[in-house]
Amino acid sequence: MNLMMLLEMAAGGFGDRTALGSRDGSGLTYQQLFDAAGSAAAQFRSGGAERVALIDVSSPALPVALFGAAWAGAPFVPLNYRLTAEELRSLAGQITPAVAVVNEETSAVVGDIDRFHKTLRTDFLAEATKDDGHDRDWNMDPEEIAILLYTSGTTGAPKAAVLRHKHLVSYILGSVEYMGAGEEEATLVSVPPYHVAGMAAICSSIYSGRRIVQLPNFKAEEWVETAQREEVTHAMVVPTMLARIVEVLERTGGGLPTLRAMSYGGGKMPRPVIERALELMPHTNFVNAYGLTETSSTIAVLGPDDHREAIASDDPAIRRRLSSVGQPLPTLEVTIRDEEGQPVGPNVSGEIWVRGEQVSGEYLGRDSRVTAEGWFPTNDGGSIDEHGYLYVEGRIDDIIIRGGENISPGEIEDVLLTHETIRDAAAIGIPDTQWGEIIAAVLVPVEGKEISVEAIQQFVKDRMRSSRTPDHIVVLDELPYNETGKLLRRVLRDQYAHLGTVES
Repeated sequence: MNLMMLLEMAAGGFGDRTALGSRDGSGLTYQQLFDAAGSAAAQFRSGGAERVALIDVSSPALPVALFGAAWAGAPFVPLNYRLTAEELRSLAGQITPAVAVVNEETSAVVGDIDRFHKTLRTDFLAEATKDDGHDRDWNMDPEEIAILLYTSGTTGAPKAAVLRHKHLVSYILGSVEYMGAGEEEATLVSVPPYHVAGMAAICSSIYSGRRIVQLPNFKAEEWVETAQREEVTHAMVVPTMLARIVEVLERTGGGLPTLRAMSYGGGKMPRPVIERALELMPHTNFVNAYGLTETSSTIAVLGPDDHREAIASDDPAIRRRLSSVGQPLPTLEVTIRDEEGQPVGPNVSGEIWVRGEQVSGEYLGRDSRVTAEGWFPTNDGGSIDEHGYLYVEGRIDDIIIRGGENISPGEIEDVLLTHETIRDAAAIGIPDTQWGEIIAAVLVPVEGKEISVEAIQQFVKDRMRSSRTPDHIVVLDELPYNETGKLLRRVLRDQYAHLGTVES
């Protein structure tokens, strides 16, 4: 097993098909991408690099470097180019000796680091696309590290999740049909390279034979224009992206007639957003894909039929499925465990545990979190209903403990987002001497509407137990998200810690 196996099969099966670039025929074919990966591997080997980094936006250099690294037997390490100079230099220093594909801006930010050789994207691609010939001598050891992905660091210092070739190939073989895409199909990739969804999109598109259109930086207007111009049929976005796309479509009255499938994930999807998207794009198949870096991407999906059944139903239990992440992939096992690690029954909240070939649960330089029986505790809270639908409630660390009662912020947010004046919502716990924690709701209003504190508190109280009613309500223009769509609750907790009463 090696990622190169996926590209080799693509080049052998449909080598003349466009793999990367515009529908006008410019870009790289699958055979050209294969050849470029071989030339890149020769570059990496000649430089003595033990790891291959990329500190850049999405471009043709991304798949060339990814598969070139796999060919050369070096882990691929896409780094977050939005980090500060100090943070980037720290991560770069951890992966030496390495060669890094950079642009002029990120090269200047990183500066000079011992045994960290930088090559500009333009120079790298010029060298890789020379027709120099190459040997097909990559290692097929499934235990070799394919990718190191640094976690977002929303709750601490970033750590490198280890994804071995067996994890990634297992995920692709179990979820993607080889040559399953028609020659006219194209996928729009707008998530950054350092997000596991970006890696999964590249690998799955290549194995299926779908043309890849890259959008280096997400802007909703540009996303819509690119999708229309390139006749994009498939796309993956995070919830904040979909919310902005919906706003553009509503404002312009435009449509996405060629878009057959839209997957979303990486964060909590507000139910009003997906309901509006389903109304605006009735012919698009929507898929909610839930996964983690440590599981090589998706572990559960809410499929198109689930979306359509839920949106058409008057049954609250079925309609509620729009707030779920669907059912686990057939190649995986998912359970909910209590604090002692024991399985719980349907509709009981606990920690999500997952087991399967694609699951890594390993971090560089640290002990694996996978149990002896192969289970990975995700640190995500959730529940599974009697029909097998998984509901994700957020990180275990985000659970609010008020008066000894564990309260999921997600269940409060789900209620808040049904109010007509609220566009986005976050529930957080604030330290308090009397209650341990109290609840603050940070809300973003719908444009042109005002939020009434008393009305919102009564609204939640009427629908939930009084212990879940927000003690404080704060109104903002926007909530803080990182670039991969994760809500930065820590920022909100720090910013509004003064709302609690804590005796010194």
